Amino acid sequence: MLTKTAEHQVNFVIDFDSTFTQVEGLDELAAIALAGNKDSEKIVGEIKAITDKGMLGEIGFADSLKARVALLPAHRDHVNTLIEFLMGKISDSFARNREFISMYRENIYIVSSGFKDFIVPVAVSMGVKEENVFANTFTYDAEGNIIGYDESNLLSQDKGKVKLLQALQLEGDVYAIGDGYTDYELRESGLANKFFAFIENVERQKVVEKADEVVASLDEFLYINGLSRSQSYPKSKIKVLLLENVHPKAVAAFKNEGFQVELLKGALDEEELIERIKGVSILGLRSKTNLTKRVLEHPNASRLMAVGAFCIGTNQIDLAECERRGIAVFNAPYSNTRSVVELAIGEMIMLTRDIFTKSNKMHQGVWDKSATNSYEIRGKKLGLVGYGSIGTQLSVIAEAMGMEVYFYDAVDKLALGNAKKCKTLEELLSISDFISMHVDGRKTNSNIIGEKEFAMMKDNVIFINLSRGHVVDIPALVNALKSGKVWGAAVDVFPYEPKTNDEEFMNELRSLPRVILTPHIGGSTEEAQANIGEFVPSKLLQFMNNGSTYGSVNFPELQLPALEDAHRLLHVHQNVPGILAKINGIFAKYNVNIKGQYLKTTNNIGYVITDVAKEYADEIVEELKGLDNTIKFRMLY
Repeated sequence: MLTKTAEHQVNFVIDFDSTFTQVEGLDELAAIALAGNKDSEKIVGEIKAITDKGMLGEIGFADSLKARVALLPAHRDHVNTLIEFLMGKISDSFARNREFISMYRENIYIVSSGFKDFIVPVAVSMGVKEENVFANTFTYDAEGNIIGYDESNLLSQDKGKVKLLQALQLEGDVYAIGDGYTDYELRESGLANKFFAFIENVERQKVVEKADEVVASLDEFLYINGLSRSQSYPKSKIKVLLLENVHPKAVAAFKNEGFQVELLKGALDEEELIERIKGVSILGLRSKTNLTKRVLEHPNASRLMAVGAFCIGTNQIDLAECERRGIAVFNAPYSNTRSVVELAIGEMIMLTRDIFTKSNKMHQGVWDKSATNSYEIRGKKLGLVGYGSIGTQLSVIAEAMGMEVYFYDAVDKLALGNAKKCKTLEELLSISDFISMHVDGRKTNSNIIGEKEFAMMKDNVIFINLSRGHVVDIPALVNALKSGKVWGAAVDVFPYEPKTNDEEFMNELRSLPRVILTPHIGGSTEEAQANIGEFVPSKLLQFMNNGSTYGSVNFPELQLPALEDAHRLLHVHQNVPGILAKINGIFAKYNVNIKGQYLKTTNNIGYVITDVAKEYADEIVEELKGLDNTIKFRMLY
């Protein structure tokens, strides 16, 4: 761990453009100054191209600077506008690590080939000492127009940063942090002990290849060097794997937090998932990828901490094994409910009016204007098998459209509106004109509708399954359709579904008349996917950021306050007597002040969250990890 002792003084030489801030200041100044100019795009593009060549060491820096300033028709007012802009463009990892800047302000130097005119106000606002900011300076005419820069400044010259550091003669070690070739030159010259290529905002391969370390954030730099930081473990080192083309909002949510994110369009089978899950801490999937015990017990899954199901169901996830291994699972129980309900209503109307038969005839040139086989849904009996979040909402909407609603659920549920609960599934099947399936995916629900159940239904019933593929015996449904027992059907889910859009869909229901087949899109509306893309990551991020498990389907539910001026220690353990006493015994042994403590259990696991004062012995962590029956331990600050 680095310290500020006289024996081991460390100096941090930090670049400004695209490191301390997210952007290149001179490029942004050009864009501001040329706003409204018909040649703006062309000139700004030229300046950016010259910037990139200079940063990669492809042209001398002095030539690069001269060429860019010559193209810059800027005024002092534009500089002031740029300062305001840059205040909102401080790199995220720098913004959240003000404490490090404050603690080491005597030893932090901003050394930039940019310009003090806009760098000093931004750096000082973050706690950097003004006298520790080294950069170029513009020269102005009497009207405030930029006409050049101080060419005697060492930083305006080739190898300017090297010359400046030679002049500064810093005592102790020097760590250079930056994104450009000129930052690497400090290491090449021997003036810096290490060069850290900073890639949070831009990654230049030529620079990365020269680095001692590549860091995706300031947190990662601080972690590597054992320095005070805002994140216990850098999020830039935490891998997130998102499968089945989840919504871009989900990808953005994790990237905005600084995680490593990989998105795959298709589902993965067991072997593929074992391969791709290596090093992954957060896994996001939908309904086609199965997270099995075999995957979870493989060494490649050892880092997995949380799973997000970007859908309603979680039957594709071995919840018990996840719980046993201290892996929290979250889903989106309500985010796509409305979408499924609207599809069910639409399909009932389409089938009752026999719209598809008439539409197909029209495409063949046949004009068949008649009311034959065309009915209203008003006054008909709708039977709902399953009365959860989708079933209940469908119940309310169907009743508002004039239908009589009946439902059957294995669990006692309160009826909404005028819906009537049936005592048995047989009773429901025998009275319904429409039957719509809305049960979950547990194994005991396999083939709950088969030959026997179809025989119990009214003749000419309309059958809809938007729940799970395995709840209906497909051959039995085919026979019921061919015999006329079932007038029409709408099916969105199937026992086997293609993994990707490139795989052919194979099923006996294909080509049957009055059968609507959809590719598992009941919840696939833009609105629903956007909702899920926001909801599931929010739960996963709350868990990762502060330990909250509210909304988890397999963990004790705890909604925790924000962490303030403390360290939060998260301990997942087997639910056996005495664990809490042992944890608190460790804190007492080391005289640690507990600022808050929370405990919740299930039958199998316990989850203890303890907020403690920041000062405590490192041995505490090792003792907590070593407690008997410990499943997982994590520390947040």
